[in-house]
Amino acid sequence: MHYAIACSCLIAGLAAATTLQDGFKYKVHDMERPQPAAVTPGALQGSTAPSDAVALFDGQSSDKWSSGGKPCAWTIENGELAVKPGTGDIATKDSFGDCQLHLEFMVPADRQCKGQHGCNSGVFFMNQYEVQILNSNNNMTYADGMAGSCYGQHPPMVNACRPQGEWNVYDIVFRAPRFDQDGKLVTPAFVTLIMNGVLVQDHVALLGSTAHAARAKYSAHAAELPIRLQDHGDPLRFRNIWVRRLPEPQKAE
Repeated sequence: MHYAIACSCLIAGLAAATTLQDGFKYKVHDMERPQPAAVTPGALQGSTAPSDAVALFDGQSSDKWSSGGKPCAWTIENGELAVKPGTGDIATKDSFGDCQLHLEFMVPADRQCKGQHGCNSGVFFMNQYEVQILNSNNNMTYADGMAGSCYGQHPPMVNACRPQGEWNVYDIVFRAPRFDQDGKLVTPAFVTLIMNGVLVQDHVALLGSTAHAARAKYSAHAAELPIRLQDHGDPLRFRNIWVRRLPEPQKAE
């Protein structure tokens, strides 16, 4: 199928997917939605940023982040960026569109987790498209809110979450949506996510900006916006965060 026609068909389907009467089999955050099978990831391998990456957190400084336009309020402890509950989300000072993001997160071993409570965060691309961060190892919740989910939209293909007290690794390729000059969606956003070396999202088309307990929908926005990490009131820890800007997808010539 021609690329333009394929995109038009996909966008038409996404437009239909923004209502609650669209024939979807499951509701948003439906506890009846099947749970992805659990897999045990391989051994964690150390990762250093490639030469063209922007280091967002290298264990030394949080200067690349801000809290509501002010200096980052989260703390650095033992080379780790720790959420300071109640201080709010942090966002990159720079803006990004298409990108490859690497981050590592850990839920403290002694943290009490129940569903979405006690061990929750998220990474938002363009300040609005969330990939969920959560402890999903022996912690039941709705499938589209598990670790590795595109929150409220796509559950992970499998549950590759490590136990509390161990580090989880996200490698995410994000393709930003495109809008025409009138603000009409031309191409949706796409997410590919490898969690702990396991593919859990395979170039999935997002239905729109992340919403809680509601169907997502698109609104036109700038071509580049900040990446945001969520303060959900839980003391998660992050390390080794870097991002690469990506060119337009290659086309055969």
